Amino acid sequence: MRVRRAAPDRENMSCLRKRLREPLRAAREPSTTPNARSAHAPTRGWRLMLVLCACVTSGWFPDIIALNFIVAMWGPKKWPDGSGRCRPARCAHVQCQDGGAGYGPLIYLQHAKEMPERDIQQSKLHTVPAEGDSSSQLNVILGTDSNRLEQDMVKRMASDKGEATEEQAEDKNVISASNKMQTQDKSAPPAPKGKEANAKTIAQDQAKPKKAPVSTKPGALRPTTKGKVHPSIPMQNVAPPTMQNVTTQAPTVAEKRRLRIADFKSEPRWDFEDRYILDSSAPQSRCPDAVRAKATKSAWLRDLFLPNITLFIDRRHFNHSEWERLEHFKPPFGFMEMNYSLVKEVITMLPPNPYQQVLLANNTRQRPTCISCAVVGNGGILNNSGMGQEIDSHDYVFRVSGAVIKGYEKDVGTKTSFYGFTAFSLVASVVTLGSKFSKIPMGKEIKYLHFLEGTRDFEWLKALLLNKNVRKGFLDEYGPRPRDRFSKDFNLDNYLVIHPDFLRYTKNRFLRSESLDKSYWALYRPTTGAFLLLTALHLCDRVSAYGFITDGYQKYSDHYYDKERKRLIFYTNHDFDLERRVWKKLHDANVMKLYQRS
Repeated sequence: MRVRRAAPDRENMSCLRKRLREPLRAAREPSTTPNARSAHAPTRGWRLMLVLCACVTSGWFPDIIALNFIVAMWGPKKWPDGSGRCRPARCAHVQCQDGGAGYGPLIYLQHAKEMPERDIQQSKLHTVPAEGDSSSQLNVILGTDSNRLEQDMVKRMASDKGEATEEQAEDKNVISASNKMQTQDKSAPPAPKGKEANAKTIAQDQAKPKKAPVSTKPGALRPTTKGKVHPSIPMQNVAPPTMQNVTTQAPTVAEKRRLRIADFKSEPRWDFEDRYILDSSAPQSRCPDAVRAKATKSAWLRDLFLPNITLFIDRRHFNHSEWERLEHFKPPFGFMEMNYSLVKEVITMLPPNPYQQVLLANNTRQRPTCISCAVVGNGGILNNSGMGQEIDSHDYVFRVSGAVIKGYEKDVGTKTSFYGFTAFSLVASVVTLGSKFSKIPMGKEIKYLHFLEGTRDFEWLKALLLNKNVRKGFLDEYGPRPRDRFSKDFNLDNYLVIHPDFLRYTKNRFLRSESLDKSYWALYRPTTGAFLLLTALHLCDRVSAYGFITDGYQKYSDHYYDKERKRLIFYTNHDFDLERRVWKKLHDANVMKLYQRS
């Protein structure tokens, strides 16, 4: 049914009384309406009056609902043509699509749920059916069998049968479609919740277009930091669509929502934050007092130090799943906001390194049992130190960035085995230091350790590997061709790129700064010298550190090669005081030797 009215109005009641007084006149009155079907209305009203009289005679008095139904069927409304003629009840308050009166079988009644339950129980009626079943509704309203009434009405309404049947069919089709949709909704399985990663994940409604999912690996879990709130990441583990979903809804194409640094108010902490790629093929050290052996005996380092962590990245370590995992970490600890094609192109050009522990692999019987390494920083504490000879006495010497040697041999030595840098620290040192550092250390035995900071380093390294000019805007102002900074016999086998996992490992377990909990968390990373020192601690058996920050650093210039004293400035992107405390702790634990002045 299309229209409901709560109760008969005064006009309906007035028309009802008029019909009761003059039923014969109303039945004999000729029709003046342009629609021939309106002639059936008086006859139908006469028969309804007889039904009402029979009910009253038998002792049953109709309630307001029954009166509402009878008044609606009686049709007291006037025709809009100004003739004053009462139009049929079937047209009351209904406007057809073409602007004329509608003649569908209307019943004015209240919702079934509003009917008193006791009336239904006393009449012993069935549950109120769907709106398409008008005969059952008559039983509910009148509390009697309406079959005889329907038979008489069908005879008088033969001309209306076609229209009524069409409208009922449409109503039933709508109800059937609605029931079908409800059945599908109930039968559709709910989306799985997935595992929790320190917080609840967000489940997607299958009936709505799904937002871009992210990785099905641990990356699909929401990051949590103690006391911090981070945006949720949509789940990948959404249940596949059922057959009902396929037939009623076109499949949606999910677009991956990329992580952005700006989405986080502090560093995100994922449930797989402290998981790293390990190298099971690393040879074992034969040194009894190696760093590894000391770490296992230290209560502090026992659970922190990973002797077989993967140090260098090459083409074997890159695939789509690794990209999705590392995309959760900002550079240099991962690939967040970086270009996939650029990262893939660069890493796939790096040849496999069969031995991650390059020093231990070369340790033969002709070489000493314990491998000693000196890591030389650029701190002003080395000025007039006279430590050059001691530094050169080590098996390997590590230097970093602006490693000035000429003129300072007595303080820093002359030997170089490993040279660590970022793209910026290398080109900036060459340009700004001038004649002091006109070129980087070169030699067939020197290995280069590149710490990739981000897109800038990848663009620079790409130009280096392809021996072409770097893209404009990526350190090209320091020289268009990176290969010019190296010797003509540049060998890619001696060029090692540090794995982002190792850099994240050093940050998480040794140099986790409080800055990571601040709004400027993305600016922080350990210094390049700190990366180099921790790399040596995982390559060598014995490590000595020179030129690193110590207690009393205020007494020394920023660099040992400064002509004029420059105080050390603590910038936001580094935590020098944290590094000072960590180096002192490693020295006190006898894990390494830190050069200090009294």
